[in-house]
Amino acid sequence: MEQRDILIIGGGVAGLSAAQYAARANLNCLVIEEMAPGGQALLIDDLENYPGYSEAIKGYKFCDDMKVQAEKFGANFVMAKVKDIEKQGEDFLVETSKETYTAKVVVIATGAKHRHLQVPGEEEFSGRGVSYCATCDGPFFKNKKILVVGGGDAACDEAVYLSKLTDKLVMIHRRDRFRAQQSLAERVKNHEGIDVRLSHVITEIKGGEGIMPKVNKVVFKKTDTEETYEEEMDAVFIFVGTIPQTQLVPDLEKDEAGYIVTNQRMETSLPGMYAVGDVRNTPFRQVVTAASDGATAAHCAAQFIDELQGQAYN
Repeated sequence: MEQRDILIIGGGVAGLSAAQYAARANLNCLVIEEMAPGGQALLIDDLENYPGYSEAIKGYKFCDDMKVQAEKFGANFVMAKVKDIEKQGEDFLVETSKETYTAKVVVIATGAKHRHLQVPGEEEFSGRGVSYCATCDGPFFKNKKILVVGGGDAACDEAVYLSKLTDKLVMIHRRDRFRAQQSLAERVKNHEGIDVRLSHVITEIKGGEGIMPKVNKVVFKKTDTEETYEEEMDAVFIFVGTIPQTQLVPDLEKDEAGYIVTNQRMETSLPGMYAVGDVRNTPFRQVVTAASDGATAAHCAAQFIDELQGQAYN
């Protein structure tokens, strides 16, 4: 059983930032990541709004730089799946698919996963025309007819990226206006290569025949008139929000949407446990705010550990 000062569960931007600041504070820090460090930021084609970058940087490059930087300060990384977290006295016991660890502090940086539409055909054609990642799957549909579903920042960003691959791009949103930042929404609405249709939803995704049928049609409904119509499509990219990944911490206080509640120090309802990034109840989910969360959590965690050690000495 390995003893650490701080365990960071999740290697997205928030987790990477926490690792850097924890290591700089001379804490024995380990990041446990199930997949590649970087999280959803890995999928960003051009990160253009991070302070200090006058030119856009690729998401994968940005994440790799953060990991290298954290390692230079002394943070360690392991690829494993966390199975269970248990509080035992002042320590946390964290069981993974490889080792079991103990630590004074645990930072939950597990992020959120893409929300699904729950319409007929979505699951059936997932990976065969239905996608939740433009940079992953967009190149497969170059010059094809593509539908983007959503009205937030992610949907607008991904629509602009996909518009570079095809001039046959349709974007729908269930409301009568986008909920994205105004600059992003205006960029999409004024884009000549994007056919924007507001007050629209999907009722069904259809596919062709054969052993491995692919998406070939979509059924739309206009939310203001209830009119339905069918249109040919080669791909459907869905960006309609996220679901926080909180399965490991079922007893923490959460808001009505299921996000972990924290204070401004990133402290959760359980002493010694912090939550950062997309998994916590924050009003704004961006790369820059995730990095801020991680830095704040690491700083406050260092103070928390100092206080525990002081009590032990007394």
